[in-house]
Amino acid sequence: MRKIKLYNIIFPIWFLLFLPPVIIITLIGNFTIDSLVIMACFFVFRLGNIQNNLKTFYKKSILKVWIFGFLADIIGASILFLLEMVGNYLKLPNELITAIDYDPFSHPVAVVIIIFSMLIAAVFIFVFNYKFTFKKQIEDKKLRLKVAITIAIITMPWTFLLPTKLFYH
Repeated sequence: MRKIKLYNIIFPIWFLLFLPPVIIITLIGNFTIDSLVIMACFFVFRLGNIQNNLKTFYKKSILKVWIFGFLADIIGASILFLLEMVGNYLKLPNELITAIDYDPFSHPVAVVIIIFSMLIAAVFIFVFNYKFTFKKQIEDKKLRLKVAITIAIITMPWTFLLPTKLFYH
Protein backbone atom coordinates (compact mmCIF):
# COMPACT_ATOMS: atom_id res chain seq x y z
CA MET A 1 0.00 0.00 0.00
CA ARG A 2 1.30 3.45 -0.94
CA LYS A 3 1.52 6.28 1.61
CA ILE A 4 -0.11 9.53 0.53
CA LYS A 5 0.88 12.79 2.15
CA LEU A 6 -1.62 15.61 2.01
CA TYR A 7 0.70 18.62 2.25
CA ASN A 8 -1.84 21.13 1.04
CA ILE A 9 -4.04 20.56 4.10
CA ILE A 10 -1.16 21.08 6.51
CA PHE A 11 -0.44 24.75 7.05
CA PRO A 12 3.13 26.04 7.35
CA ILE A 13 4.05 26.95 10.91
CA TRP A 14 4.40 30.64 10.04
CA PHE A 15 0.82 30.61 8.74
CA LEU A 16 -0.56 28.88 11.81
CA LEU A 17 0.72 31.71 14.01
CA PHE A 18 -2.09 33.89 12.68
CA LEU A 19 -4.99 31.43 13.02
CA PRO A 20 -7.27 30.91 16.00
CA PRO A 21 -6.63 29.58 18.64
CA VAL A 22 -2.87 29.71 18.00
CA ILE A 23 -3.08 33.48 17.52
CA ILE A 24 -3.83 33.84 21.25
CA ILE A 25 -0.58 32.06 22.09
CA THR A 26 1.26 34.11 19.45
CA LEU A 27 -0.09 37.38 20.86
CA ILE A 28 0.80 36.43 24.43
CA GLY A 29 4.26 35.27 23.36
CA ASN A 30 4.88 38.46 21.37
CA PHE A 31 3.68 40.59 24.28
CA THR A 32 6.01 38.81 26.69
CA ILE A 33 9.04 39.08 24.40
CA ASP A 34 8.28 42.72 23.58
CA SER A 35 7.97 43.47 27.29
CA LEU A 36 11.32 41.88 28.08
CA VAL A 37 13.03 43.68 25.19
CA ILE A 38 11.58 47.07 26.17
CA MET A 39 12.77 46.59 29.76
CA ALA A 40 16.21 45.44 28.61
CA CYS A 41 16.52 48.46 26.29
CA PHE A 42 15.60 50.75 29.17
CA PHE A 43 18.61 49.52 31.14
CA VAL A 44 21.08 48.79 28.33
CA PHE A 45 20.66 52.20 26.73
CA ARG A 46 20.36 53.98 30.08
CA LEU A 47 16.98 55.46 29.25
CA GLY A 48 16.51 56.19 32.93
CA ASN A 49 18.63 59.30 32.32
CA ILE A 50 15.95 60.73 30.01
CA GLN A 51 12.80 58.98 31.23
CA ASN A 52 11.00 59.27 34.54
CA ASN A 53 11.20 55.57 35.30
CA LEU A 54 10.85 52.12 33.78
CA LYS A 55 7.16 51.85 34.64
CA THR A 56 6.28 55.06 32.78
CA PHE A 57 8.48 54.20 29.80
CA TYR A 58 6.99 50.71 29.61
CA LYS A 59 3.38 51.91 29.86
CA LYS A 60 3.90 54.49 27.13
CA SER A 61 5.51 52.07 24.71
CA ILE A 62 4.39 48.45 25.20
CA LEU A 63 1.06 48.55 23.34
CA LYS A 64 2.54 50.34 20.34
CA VAL A 65 5.59 48.06 20.18
CA TRP A 66 3.35 45.01 20.49
CA ILE A 67 0.71 46.04 17.92
CA PHE A 68 3.23 47.40 15.41
CA GLY A 69 5.36 44.28 15.84
CA PHE A 70 2.44 42.00 15.13
CA LEU A 71 1.45 44.12 12.13
CA ALA A 72 5.02 43.86 10.81
CA ASP A 73 4.95 40.06 11.31
CA ILE A 74 1.75 39.92 9.25
CA ILE A 75 3.42 41.95 6.49
CA GLY A 76 6.37 39.54 6.45
CA ALA A 77 4.07 36.50 6.43
CA SER A 78 2.04 38.05 3.61
CA ILE A 79 5.09 37.88 1.37
CA LEU A 80 5.37 34.15 2.02
CA PHE A 81 1.63 33.65 1.62
CA LEU A 82 1.58 35.53 -1.69
CA LEU A 83 4.46 33.43 -2.99
CA GLU A 84 2.47 30.35 -2.06
CA MET A 85 -0.58 31.65 -3.93
CA VAL A 86 1.20 32.83 -7.09
CA GLY A 87 4.07 30.32 -7.11
CA ASN A 88 2.61 28.26 -9.96
CA TYR A 89 1.78 31.39 -11.95
CA LEU A 90 5.38 32.60 -11.54
CA LYS A 91 6.52 29.10 -12.52
CA LEU A 92 8.42 28.66 -9.27
CA PRO A 93 9.59 25.09 -8.74
CA ASN A 94 7.26 23.05 -6.55
CA GLU A 95 10.29 22.05 -4.43
CA LEU A 96 10.85 25.74 -3.61
CA ILE A 97 7.25 26.37 -2.56
CA THR A 98 7.25 23.17 -0.51
CA ALA A 99 10.51 24.24 1.14
CA ILE A 100 9.12 27.67 2.02
CA ASP A 101 6.06 26.05 3.57
CA TYR A 102 7.48 22.99 5.28
CA ASP A 103 11.26 22.84 5.42
CA PRO A 104 13.15 26.02 4.55
CA PHE A 105 16.53 24.36 4.98
CA SER A 106 15.81 21.82 2.24
CA HIS A 107 16.25 24.48 -0.45
CA PRO A 108 18.78 27.35 -0.28
CA VAL A 109 16.51 29.77 -2.15
CA ALA A 110 13.72 29.10 0.37
CA VAL A 111 16.05 30.18 3.18
CA VAL A 112 16.86 33.37 1.27
CA ILE A 113 13.17 34.11 0.64
CA ILE A 114 12.21 33.50 4.25
CA ILE A 115 15.08 35.62 5.57
CA PHE A 116 14.04 38.34 3.11
CA SER A 117 10.47 38.29 4.50
CA MET A 118 11.86 38.36 8.04
CA LEU A 119 14.02 41.38 7.16
CA ILE A 120 11.04 43.16 5.61
CA ALA A 121 9.16 42.59 8.87
CA ALA A 122 12.19 43.87 10.82
CA VAL A 123 12.33 47.01 8.68
CA PHE A 124 8.67 47.69 9.43
CA ILE A 125 9.23 47.05 13.15
CA PHE A 126 12.12 49.52 13.06
CA VAL A 127 10.20 52.21 11.13
CA PHE A 128 7.08 51.90 13.28
CA ASN A 129 9.07 52.17 16.50
CA TYR A 130 11.47 54.88 15.32
CA LYS A 131 8.82 57.09 13.68
CA PHE A 132 5.88 56.49 16.00
CA THR A 133 6.41 54.59 19.25
CA PHE A 134 9.51 56.37 20.54
CA LYS A 135 9.37 59.68 18.66
CA LYS A 136 8.15 61.66 21.67
CA GLN A 137 9.71 59.45 24.34
CA ILE A 138 13.28 59.43 23.00
CA GLU A 139 14.08 62.74 21.34
CA ASP A 140 17.78 61.93 20.81
CA LYS A 141 17.72 60.45 17.29
CA LYS A 142 20.86 58.33 17.74
CA LEU A 143 19.52 56.79 20.92
CA ARG A 144 16.08 56.24 19.37
CA LEU A 145 17.81 54.62 16.38
CA LYS A 146 19.67 52.20 18.68
CA VAL A 147 16.53 51.26 20.58
CA ALA A 148 14.44 50.82 17.42
CA ILE A 149 17.13 48.70 15.72
CA THR A 150 17.56 46.53 18.81
CA ILE A 151 13.83 45.88 19.09
CA ALA A 152 13.60 45.16 15.34
CA ILE A 153 16.43 42.62 15.37
CA ILE A 154 15.36 40.79 18.51
CA THR A 155 11.63 40.72 17.80
CA MET A 156 11.58 40.02 14.07
CA PRO A 157 9.66 36.83 13.24
CA TRP A 158 12.39 34.23 13.78
CA THR A 159 9.71 31.54 13.89
CA PHE A 160 9.40 31.80 10.09
CA LEU A 161 12.55 29.68 9.95
CA LEU A 162 11.03 26.83 11.95
CA PRO A 163 10.52 23.80 9.70
CA THR A 164 6.86 22.83 9.79
CA LYS A 165 7.91 19.22 9.29
CA LEU A 166 9.10 19.18 12.92
CA PHE A 167 5.49 19.53 14.04
CA TYR A 168 3.82 17.11 11.61
CA HIS A 169 4.88 13.47 11.54
